[in-house]
Amino acid sequence: MTPGKVARRARTTLAASGVCGLLLFALAGGAQGQGSPNAPGATTPAQAQQTEGGLQQLSAPAGENLAAPSQDSYKGSLVEGKATGAVLDLSLDDAIARGLRQNLGLILQASAQQNAKGQELEQLQALLPTITGDASIEVEQVNLAAYGLKFPGLNPIIGPFQVEDFRAYLTQSLVNVPALENYIAAKHNFAAAKLSAEDARDVVVLTVGNAYLVCIADAARIAAVNAELATSKVSLDQATASHDAGISPRLDVLRAQVDYQNEQQSLISSTNQLAKDKLALARAIGLPLDQAIRLTDTEPYAALDNLDPQAAFAQALKNRKDLAAKNEQVAAARAQKSAAFADQLPTVKVSGDYGDIGETAAHSHGTFTATGTVEAPILQVAKTRGEEEVAESNYQQASDKLADQIQQVNADIRDSILDMQSAAKLVEAAKSNLDLANEELSEAQQRFHAGVSDNLPVSQAQTETEQANDQYISAQYQHNAAKLSLARALGVASTNLKDYLGGK
Repeated sequence: MTPGKVARRARTTLAASGVCGLLLFALAGGAQGQGSPNAPGATTPAQAQQTEGGLQQLSAPAGENLAAPSQDSYKGSLVEGKATGAVLDLSLDDAIARGLRQNLGLILQASAQQNAKGQELEQLQALLPTITGDASIEVEQVNLAAYGLKFPGLNPIIGPFQVEDFRAYLTQSLVNVPALENYIAAKHNFAAAKLSAEDARDVVVLTVGNAYLVCIADAARIAAVNAELATSKVSLDQATASHDAGISPRLDVLRAQVDYQNEQQSLISSTNQLAKDKLALARAIGLPLDQAIRLTDTEPYAALDNLDPQAAFAQALKNRKDLAAKNEQVAAARAQKSAAFADQLPTVKVSGDYGDIGETAAHSHGTFTATGTVEAPILQVAKTRGEEEVAESNYQQASDKLADQIQQVNADIRDSILDMQSAAKLVEAAKSNLDLANEELSEAQQRFHAGVSDNLPVSQAQTETEQANDQYISAQYQHNAAKLSLARALGVASTNLKDYLGGK
């Protein structure tokens, strides 16, 4: 039983019990003066919790959320459905749509947003009225002699007597600048979490789109290796026929067999790589790993010209949600700076309670208390200075991270444009090189078939053709990946991806 409750009950008992009530009231009053929650300068549990919460928020980096996803989270997902016996046709649009539903990074970002909303509500409560209630029934017996109170002719044993108390308590802050600033900071953190969730959609599109492009490149390599395998088979058949006819030595057959087996090994390796990359794609979009899929998009090469880095950067500043989120984090850190400074200002609050107290419900009476409190710190220089230092550090970190992120966006845009321009030239050069390699291979095969030379030039031409094919496929992938990265850098990957992968 708290001293405050003893005091209220003593006041009620005073009206009915005369001297005994007076003695109890005096005892309870002394206890209240020592440790009453309403005594000037005392700290209630609610105030202590509020103060600790404020310190905890100030000591953490602005906008930090433990529920936020890491970069590796975007490679995972929550599996949707079960594998079917049929092969699933999967377009790029289908893959992205699945990723936007099931990707783990996006799901965790939604949880981080919910976390930030909860923190905002927690900070709001410090500005709202707090109402609690309790009900108690107690039976007491008091020995006055134990307190040194002895009166001739008066029995020191009082009671037993019963006290019933049903009561509601109200606390309301009228002026609390630190709580207000902390709430403002929490609102900005929640806005940052919402913007980060929107930005996460672009990250999902980048992750899924790149995984799909890798699979397309793998499929192109398998097609190229199959063509090279067919060509090697033709060369092997020619070498075998020439050797059987006594025209060419056994060395030509052995060389052709080595080339053919190398192509078989390349086919096995390329097929295995495609299977692994399909697993990575399935992991990112929530498909069962044992679900067979067939890619239906090929994303052919299409140039994307007339790109102005400065105009693209200006567009990114308007579209990038992560930049807007960091702006909100800076605003939150600024509010926390104000909260740290305001911690040395007076606060004003009112509190009160109302209830019904008596021996029984039928023999009771209403009682109440109302208290207005103004509290002001007198000597807490180290605490206030420490909070201000922490808040200033968090604000400076948030501002520096924003400035760095802006420059990183600018760099990402320029890198993507340079990569696209370079990859476009590589595509043209690799295509020309591939055409020349195919022509050289045809000439070498014709010369060998005519008996003009052995098949060493054929073997060399086949190797050069394989290298030219790999370079051409890699250049196409690099070009499409650079366009995908540019869409992400501009903040439009989730809305205008086809405009970039499809060219203009």
